[in-house]
Parts: sequence; C-alpha cells; structure tokens
Amino acid sequence: MAEKAMSLCGSAFRLHGRDPKGGVDCIGLADQCLLSADFDCGVPNGYSIRGGSEGAINEFMTSIGFDRFAPSSELLDGDIVLARPSPVQWHFLIRAKDGFVHAHAGLGKVVFCPGDSPWPIVSIFRLVEA
Repeated sequence: MAEKAMSLCGSAFRLHGRDPKGGVDCIGLADQCLLSADFDCGVPNGYSIRGGSEGAINEFMTSIGFDRFAPSSELLDGDIVLARPSPVQWHFLIRAKDGFVHAHAGLGKVVFCPGDSPWPIVSIFRLVEA
C-alpha cells in the first residue's frame, strides 16, 4: 500500500475522486492503495469535506476489517492514518518512507510529506493478517 501511495504522488486532487486519472481525495487515495492490495471495501462517497465524526470513521474502518491502534503506536508503512487538520475536518494519510502521502486540497494534488504528520494523529488503521 505504501508503494502504491508513493506512485500516486502528483495525481490531481478532486473531492470524491476515486480514479487517479481524474483525481482523488484522501479517501480515494486510500481506496486506490487498498485496491492495489486486492482489498475492495466499498469506500463511502457523498460526504462533505468538513464534518463527520471520529466514532463513525472508526466504526466503518473496524467493520471492514481494520485493526485500530492508538495515535501513540508505532507507525508502519502502509498504515492508514486518521488525522485532524482542524476542529471540523478529518483527513486520511498513508504512511510511507518515513513520512506520509496524502491528497492535498490546497496544492491540488497528492503529495509526500517527509517526517511527522503535519496534523494531530487521531487513529492508526492497519490490516492485520490472521
């Protein structure tokens, strides 16, 4: 998943986008990474760029098979990270190469940010093989 995320750097940002050719948002980025790992979970669509709840996001992610880890947990490449850029916004990032890949609305594209998350991490989601 981390390799797929890195390969999508430079793709256009588009709210509700699910195809790198037309643009992706943070959920579309996560969806593309999951599809590359042969994991199709039917990600949600039709949401607002602002709003939603941490509980609903956590419930969805665990219901489709992810384990949830505390924000203080060790990060592994391929983790899907839920961050909080503002009090009214949630954002998914993909852990890769000692940094994060995410769909940056302000820059209008998918980017790699080295180092720590630019926003507070709320949850870490990981597919754990049984």
